[in-house]
Parts: sequence; structure tokens; C-alpha cells
Amino acid sequence: MNSRKKSKQQNNETRKPRFIISGGGTGGHIFPAISIANALRQKCPEADILFVGAENRMEMEKVPAAGYPIIGLPVRGFDRQHLLSNVKTLFQLLRSMCKAHKLIREFKPDVAVGVGGYASGPLLRAAAAKKIPCLIQEQNSYAGITNKLLAAGAARICVAYEGMERFFPKEKILLTGNPVRQDLLRSLNQKEAALKHFGLKPDRPVLLVLGGSLGARSINRAVQQQLESIEKSRVQLIWQTGKYYYEDIMAANAELNNKAILITDFISRMDYAYALADLVVSRAGAGSISEFALLGKAVLLVPSPNVAEDHQTQNALALVRKGAAVMISDEEACEKLIPEALALLEQPGRLQELRSAIKKMALPHAAEHIADEIIKLAKI
Repeated sequence: MNSRKKSKQQNNETRKPRFIISGGGTGGHIFPAISIANALRQKCPEADILFVGAENRMEMEKVPAAGYPIIGLPVRGFDRQHLLSNVKTLFQLLRSMCKAHKLIREFKPDVAVGVGGYASGPLLRAAAAKKIPCLIQEQNSYAGITNKLLAAGAARICVAYEGMERFFPKEKILLTGNPVRQDLLRSLNQKEAALKHFGLKPDRPVLLVLGGSLGARSINRAVQQQLESIEKSRVQLIWQTGKYYYEDIMAANAELNNKAILITDFISRMDYAYALADLVVSRAGAGSISEFALLGKAVLLVPSPNVAEDHQTQNALALVRKGAAVMISDEEACEKLIPEALALLEQPGRLQELRSAIKKMALPHAAEHIADEIIKLAKI
């Protein structure tokens, strides 16, 4: 009996720590998850880290590219408009739950981490049922439905905004911020190289318009309709249209011959773009906002109306209330966005106020803090 106990204790001492990270669906969930995994690997190089995502979603490509194994669950979100189609969704959820329980039994993680997205639900429920400590990372100021449902079984909930007690038990909450790409900090000292890269002038303000990888229709439409006003101003424009709108926008501007207006579907050197930007126009995704705060960028936010629980509006309002951003609604963008942007660029004092306020909201070491909490839960 004593020898068996001793053998079990030795196995526990020599066993590698194991962490399982679940979630995805969008870059806003995937890239923070990868940042957390990287921080865990730095602090605990011997650890085994396994990702669990949703089949046929972005994470099944991005996670292996970052150097981590991933297993897909056949899970998808409910269609709130076509209720009959949810019969298949329920069946897939049951299959995902069975597969998640099997994964937990076989991998035997010390801690399960959920970053939001469809796969987090089945995986963290299975882990909690086996009494495995669970940590949730909520990126937005308005909690997603998956994380709200999982909160009861979580040991720790890491958040990016104050006031999250309205969604989660106060004693479980830790304000860590959202993991962001630390390499963007290089942009703070690269203005000269950035000017050369984009071919812009140092004595004129720069407006950076971001539409995300696919693009933002209302933002693109607003810029297109007011392009003549931008040309008449001193403002230089870097306009990232997204790949979906790029060809149509280029066709509409085939005769444009203005080196101060750069149109592109994708910006490969975001660090350079940020280095030059006096004002950024963007959607209000949690990851983007965390980057703006880290870099201290003045921002004009146009929340997307096509997101769950209208969480982008809540993200933007959290900044507006602190004087850290200006917000224009999606429906008002065509009329008001560019006039407001051009007006702000004529007010250096106002831009500095916005920069100072958003910089105060930055939590630059989020991934490391979350990794520390995971390691504490694992009792390594």
C-alpha cells in the first residue's frame, strides 16, 4: 500500500503540467488564446498545451501555424432567425459534449482555459464536471453568452474592463486586460522608417482607417463619399478597405492620382501604420481597443451592429465614458464620420487628451498575468 502511494506521488512529481485552451471562431478569440499559450510556454517550458476549437473555423488553421496542436469539436452557434435549423445544431452540441468528455479523460489537464467562442462551452463544462480548475478570459465589456453560462463552474475569470460584477461573481474576477501583440510597441520609435515605407510627408497629419480583414461596409462607404473632402484637406490617408471591398473601391477610384491617399486591402506593417497615425478610425473589437490603449492612439470608433449582444457598442461606450475615445454609430457613419475625423485632426489638444485617457486604460502584461493565474490554479 505504502509503495503504491509512493509510486503515485513520484508520478505526480515527474508528470509534465498539462493545459487545455478552448475557444475561437474569430481573431478576437484566437490571438489572445495564442498569446496566453506563449506566456505559459515561457513560464513553464516543459508543459503540454493542447487547443480545442470548432471544426472548420479559423482556429483550425491559425493555431497549428503558431506551433500548437488543436482538436476540433463539431460545434456551431445557434441560428436565432431560423429555429428549425437548430435541430442539427443540438445534435452537434451533444456530439461535442461527448468528445469533450473523452478529451478531458485522455489528456487529463491540470487547468482548462476558455477564451470564448463555440468550443469553450462543451470543453469547460466537461472539465468542471471532472473537478478540473477552469479559467475564463472575457475580452469584452459586455460578457458573451458562453462565458456567462460557464461562470458558475469557473475558479477564476480574467476580464479587460471594470464593472464586470454585473455578469460574474465578484470574488472570481481579476482585472488583467486583453493579451495584445507586444511587437507593436516597436512602432513607437519607427516614424522615420514608416514615412519612407508609405511614402508620406512628416509635416501633415495622418488618418488611419481600418476595416478589419474582410472590411467594414459603412466605414468604407463613408470614406468613399467624403474622399473629395479629404483630398482638399492637409490630411494624409491610409485606408485599409478589407479584401471583400477592395476591388470595387479601386475601380471607383481608378483615376485617383494622389500620393497622400493610400488604398490597400491589407496592411502588412501595422506597426508602421500605427507609428504614423494621428487618428485611427476603427470598429470597436476588444483586441483592437487593447492595441490602441497599449500604443496610446487617439481613436474614432464605429461599433459594428452585426455582433452578439451589441458588445462593440458597449466596448466603445466604456472608453467614451472615460474620455478615451469618440464614437459614431454605424447608421450615422456615412454622414458624420469623415467630417468628425477631419475636425479632430485640426485639434491637437483634443487628440492629446484622447491619447492620454486611453493610455491610462492600458494593461500591457495581460498574457503574463493570465498565465500566472493558470499556473496558480495548477498548483505547480
